[in-house]
Amino acid sequence: MRIIRAFLYTAFLGCANVAGAGAVDPALLTGAMAKLVLEAPMPLPQVGLVGLTDEPASLGSAKGKWLVLNLWATWCMPCREEMPSLDRLAALRPDLAVVAVATGPNPLPAIHSFLEKAGIHTLTVLRDPTQDLAHQMGVMGLPVTVIVNPDGQEVARLIGGADWSAPEVLAVLDALR
Repeated sequence: MRIIRAFLYTAFLGCANVAGAGAVDPALLTGAMAKLVLEAPMPLPQVGLVGLTDEPASLGSAKGKWLVLNLWATWCMPCREEMPSLDRLAALRPDLAVVAVATGPNPLPAIHSFLEKAGIHTLTVLRDPTQDLAHQMGVMGLPVTVIVNPDGQEVARLIGGADWSAPEVLAVLDALR
């Protein structure tokens, strides 16, 4: 059933009408943003997540805000490389919800150790140990970052790493909002 949901989600994204994704001047899609795929709004799956102290968590705190949602893993080198820039983005744009979700088997000690060594202090970090969110979103590799509008709909997706605090990224995020 998970495979079918992931396939359908991915198929809907592939058929998305870019015109419905927001007013982003194509000239802004430079640098890392050249990989950004603008999409027609697609509801984000509602799944239970887990916090860093094993408490139940969700993306509900982002309701009504623009959300930059990053799916990552401790073992993924491009994920680890881009994480400090997500932390900087969270500090630069406090009006955005910036959330990193460690998907799959990521031991808590490994997450805590990485966050401490990388100096991650502002970024909200949650876990998806069963990969329900990743599967329902059709995520096939990491890292993946999606931009979600205040209505809880995915409007853009970037596969691979990026410097989320770079000027071209900030310009695209500002244009979407």
